[in-house]
Amino acid sequence: FRVVLPSQNIRWLAGKGLGIYDETGKASRMIGINYDITTRKVNEQLLQEVNETLEQRVADRTADLERSNRELQEFAYVASHDLQEPLRKITAFADRLRSRFSDDLDDVALDYMARMQNSAERMKLLINDLLTLSRVTTQAQPFAATDLNTIATNVLRDLETTIEAANAKVTVSSLPTIEADQSQIGRVFQNLISNAIKFQRPGERPEIEISSELIYDEDNEPYVCLRMKDNGIGFDEKYLDRIFLPFQRLHGRNDYEGSGMGLAICRRIVERHGGTIRAQSAPNQGATFLITLPLEHTDVQPQQQAS
Repeated sequence: FRVVLPSQNIRWLAGKGLGIYDETGKASRMIGINYDITTRKVNEQLLQEVNETLEQRVADRTADLERSNRELQEFAYVASHDLQEPLRKITAFADRLRSRFSDDLDDVALDYMARMQNSAERMKLLINDLLTLSRVTTQAQPFAATDLNTIATNVLRDLETTIEAANAKVTVSSLPTIEADQSQIGRVFQNLISNAIKFQRPGERPEIEISSELIYDEDNEPYVCLRMKDNGIGFDEKYLDRIFLPFQRLHGRNDYEGSGMGLAICRRIVERHGGTIRAQSAPNQGATFLITLPLEHTDVQPQQQAS
């Protein structure tokens, strides 16, 4: 109960009492004690205010995520329709010009034509990668039992021509089965292996090692730590925060092709799975990517949505 002191300060008290009865069973008196619980009440009030603040932050964050999700879906629609259509026309008319009038064009005109076609192809690649990034959550599949050995085998089969052309050696140790979106995890494997082959050292045979180990977090929840190591050109670790951002490239487009979206897509996929991705590297010393993923998911996973 609350007590207002003469100084107008408020104190909170709690009391305990015990009735005393005579030989006839009639209550004759009571003894008890009151003690000051003001500090506890103040702390309870502070805790309530903190909880209300956190709940509001969660609500605001949820609203931000929902808004971002809607914006991603809107972008996916624009990219897949409004941006792709004029790009297809540019490519189609450039192909027609080259096939029908190449004999009438001088070397300068043919060079301009080739540049235009190359730019159109780069734009197509960029749009497709942006679509992939935006659809990591908007077109997600439910998590299911996923054998990472099968994922690795399928990805290596898809990259067989690239691997043979680079004379690359890919070694895969035994990998576990986890709950995951099979298509998305396959994309992570494909992006990282492709990067390892692309960023090879001149005159050096690309060697890629894929392994895993079981680890536990502070709550004793099991995780798999995937390790993808290569012997490529590597990079300075001062760029660690940069390499996982969209459109970020550490090398010129003329040196290495690509949109600069591969690692950003990997990070988005890994985070959607409740995991983390990080890298270790040094110039000309190769790179190692460490991906931590939970073995199981207890939360309800998102169903596929239309973009």
